[in-house]
Amino acid sequence: MDPLRIALGQINCTVGDLEGNRQRILAAIERAKDQECDLIAFPELAITGYPPEDLLLRQQFVADQDRLVSDIARRVQGLICILGHVDLDHAALHNSAAVITEGRLVDTYHKINLPNYSVFDEERYFEAGSRPLILDLSGVRIGLNICEDIWIDNNVTEAEALLGGADLLLNLSASPYYVHKEKERLELLRKRAQFTGAAVAYVNLIGGQDELIFDGHSLIVHPNGSVLAAGAGFAEDFIVADIDIDALRQWRQQQSDRESRSKSFFSPFGQFSYVQMRQSIREKHIDLTENKPQTEADVEEQIYRALCLGIRDYVGKNGFKDVALGLSGGVDSALVAALASDALGPDHVVGIGMPSQYSSHGSIVDAEQLAKNLGIAFHILPIQTTFDETLAQLKPLFQDLPSDVTEENLQARIRGNLLMALSNKFSWLIMATGNKSETSVGYSTLYGDMVGALMPLKDVFKTMVYRLCRYRNRIAGYDLIPEATLNKPPSAELRPDQTDQDSLPPYDVLDAILELYVVNEKSIQEIVERGFDRDIVRKIVRWVYNSEYKRRQAPPGIKITPRAYGKDRRMPITNRYRE
Repeated sequence: MDPLRIALGQINCTVGDLEGNRQRILAAIERAKDQECDLIAFPELAITGYPPEDLLLRQQFVADQDRLVSDIARRVQGLICILGHVDLDHAALHNSAAVITEGRLVDTYHKINLPNYSVFDEERYFEAGSRPLILDLSGVRIGLNICEDIWIDNNVTEAEALLGGADLLLNLSASPYYVHKEKERLELLRKRAQFTGAAVAYVNLIGGQDELIFDGHSLIVHPNGSVLAAGAGFAEDFIVADIDIDALRQWRQQQSDRESRSKSFFSPFGQFSYVQMRQSIREKHIDLTENKPQTEADVEEQIYRALCLGIRDYVGKNGFKDVALGLSGGVDSALVAALASDALGPDHVVGIGMPSQYSSHGSIVDAEQLAKNLGIAFHILPIQTTFDETLAQLKPLFQDLPSDVTEENLQARIRGNLLMALSNKFSWLIMATGNKSETSVGYSTLYGDMVGALMPLKDVFKTMVYRLCRYRNRIAGYDLIPEATLNKPPSAELRPDQTDQDSLPPYDVLDAILELYVVNEKSIQEIVERGFDRDIVRKIVRWVYNSEYKRRQAPPGIKITPRAYGKDRRMPITNRYRE
């Protein structure tokens, strides 16, 4: 038997851009034809983009995507296309995979396991399917499943392989990124392949969608655990591989325990759907270059690339070309400026310095040097006059009350006001520069440093901010971000000689506690047992609770940890519970 040649279209879909998504899909189908592929598969909900959320409640949206699926089907000739889409069946919506060939939609698989945790709420929109689907292509059996289906033990994938006889398990996914997620997926796919004796082909979405990043890293895994092919991370890719079905079956016959696993497996499904395909597997005339697995990136490189992708797609998919940010000479704004410059190009980034009487000369110099190094525009708008005039206006009410955080916040809000005026006048998208450490404990000013349409570092702890800056300098080969910025004590510079550590614990302590409490959901007692001071832990937890109202009004950020603020972590604002 000739090898089965499959293609995985790792494409960057945009939610709601039905026509744009259709064009990407058709282009990949033509490429698969040119390379004599027998089958091409696309990510979960490729035609609508993922997640479409409440667009699914609009009947016209569902009807429009239906029309485009039919149009794609008419154009598919000479190979099989597995396309993620929404299927309306008997008044119920399903997250589905369409089986398309020779101009028609042959059958449809409905996702059986609907995730309803973390950033997922598919049960709000979809009905779960109940039947595994097996394609029989000239004797080669292919089991279809979608994203969550492959994460559930003793479920769809085992049934399709052990009972349905699938040689290949094909999974369409839209799996969001967080640090080390690609390692988790590889471990999972190896586990499924080794247990079932079937090869696994996994095609994942790529691109930014609001606060989510889809990182690609599509994979084809042999049941012996080897990676046959791998897609790029954080970029579109087209993965083609030949799967030697005869060799796969021969290998499987040598595994003495597979038959016993098949006999002992109890299927939760009453029925299967089998689809007999007309196409035979092609005789291949074009040789493939060997698919080399992607080299593993270190954590800083991964996060940096994820943030660049998130910025690029958020800005571009929302119709903007240029961004602006307050450039203070501090480490957070320096990193955001570097990310934006790398994501969009320096000609599309504007830094705004807004010094007050409390701004050090060094901060202004560092901001200017950074802008010069990056090649971005930089403008200085001093705020002292506006600050003095505003204080004079408030004096009849403030009278002789002592200065406090009110005056500090006023400076931040003047800066926010200036940034939004520039946004209105020049159509610049404003990027807030706060990080996860500050956002967690409320060390930020509503309508001040929190203004903007995107907060790229919202899920990045301060300690990681420094690591990312040093990573960027390392690949630049010089101090692109000035060393003075990285070495000076972090400060909001809103009062004389102010540093962050006047108000906060050292960032290495703060971040370690926040990682345990916010990301890993550990209790106060569990954190104290790790060696942290109980009073400090209680104080930080109290700050986290009390800052929920601020976070609810913050711009969206880019998710890079397993537990991000926003859609991922949903806490009530009005909440009297305390540990």
